[in-house]
Amino acid sequence: MLEAIRKRRSIRAFRPKAVEEEKLKEILKAAMFSPTAWDTRAWEFIIVKDPKTRKALSEATPYASYVKDAPVVIVVCYDIEKGKRFKEDGSICAEHIHLEAVNQGLGSCFTQVADSDGPHGNAEAYVKNLLDIPQRYRVLCMMPIGYPAVELPEHSESEYDETKIHNERF
Repeated sequence: MLEAIRKRRSIRAFRPKAVEEEKLKEILKAAMFSPTAWDTRAWEFIIVKDPKTRKALSEATPYASYVKDAPVVIVVCYDIEKGKRFKEDGSICAEHIHLEAVNQGLGSCFTQVADSDGPHGNAEAYVKNLLDIPQRYRVLCMMPIGYPAVELPEHSESEYDETKIHNERF
């Protein structure tokens, strides 16, 4: 597991190569294996492959421009009528997506939607309107998935900092 964690980087440049359905299914399995508060499993996923829709999604915030270049975008949604830990459950789920993408030889990047604004106003409202997401769902993030166009270095042992560890009390 530590190997995938070391390799996990935020990838914002993708090769124009399709993601195989088997790899995408494994990523979605990993997402659905993520824990949720009270086991609500309140997340839902929208898989976006259409280039026009990916381009529109890339305009949700000023920081999402790379989304259009990913062959697949997983939009992480959450049913607030089923669960109460939207950000926590969704973030854990997104990290499972990150790690399984690495395991499949792919890259991804957590692209914030909730609590963000963009050129169209509220980013979440924009994405919900674009993808016909029902009102009772929140949109946490977009996870663009694809083959990395650049190789970033793995995390190193030097990032392990014992001064950040406190025993018993701060």
